[in-house]
Amino acid sequence: MTDRLSRRELGLLLRAIDDDDPRAQEMLRQLPSPRDHARVYGFTGMPGAGKSTLVDGVIGELRSLGWTVAVLAVDPTSPFSGGAILGDRVRMVTHAQDDGVFIRSLATRGALGGLTMSTGRCIEALLGAGYDRVLVETVGVGQDEVDVVKAVDVNAVVCVPGLGDSVQAIKAGVLEIADLLVVNKADREGADRLHKELTASLHLGDPPAWGYPDILRTVATEFEGVGKLVSALEAWFDFEGRAHLLEERRRQRFHDRVLTTFEAAVLTEMHRRVDVHGMACSAAPKSSPEEVARQAVEMALCEGLPGVE
Repeated sequence: MTDRLSRRELGLLLRAIDDDDPRAQEMLRQLPSPRDHARVYGFTGMPGAGKSTLVDGVIGELRSLGWTVAVLAVDPTSPFSGGAILGDRVRMVTHAQDDGVFIRSLATRGALGGLTMSTGRCIEALLGAGYDRVLVETVGVGQDEVDVVKAVDVNAVVCVPGLGDSVQAIKAGVLEIADLLVVNKADREGADRLHKELTASLHLGDPPAWGYPDILRTVATEFEGVGKLVSALEAWFDFEGRAHLLEERRRQRFHDRVLTTFEAAVLTEMHRRVDVHGMACSAAPKSSPEEVARQAVEMALCEGLPGVE
């Protein structure tokens, strides 16, 4: 498996990160740097596209190449427990007993973009733990849910025939983040049509300097095309490195995490200073939401910054 953290230690670290335990940051600082050859691959797409089955096949292919693999499966949140509905056990059971595979589910907790606030730090933990490949599978995509591209090195958008006008449903904001497009369940009727629609949608705009994304076909339940998908992921990563795209992508990822962490810290501090929920409940009937919110901000700012006279 990994020579850096035991599975139990890694599980405890991921739990601390997901619970926003203050000790998690110090634990992350003590981890070694990621292995030079480590890579992070993302899988996103409409619900029902078969992403989990596809990721299961990708795990097997990567293991056959000798790589250790960690998976972060971002699930919807249970409205009762606040935890991931699907959890670890019902996913990718083929590899449950493989010491070279680590699988963890995270709850979205309503996070816009399908990724939780803690996903970036969880990826950092898995890389620091020494895994060669980290796979991030997200919940389904919407028009604004494109945050996966900020957390991974290569992003595969998974499509499937038979979900209505699937191209129309995913193309707003999502085709733009695809490094690779995957037509899964390609043995179904409509696969050829979907392939043509994806090609046409890509060609509506000007091509990137490095060309349009490749479109691959898979039948994940039969492991058809999975080997070609893994080869394409690896090849795209290598190309990104040569073209200096990877360096820019990781720099942008760092920038985004700084901003996200800053915004979350400010919001937490503002809520500590002002009972916004109480103000909303006790607001005068004719008050506007904007007026109450502005009053709350002014009250919070009037306290001044910690340590500043």
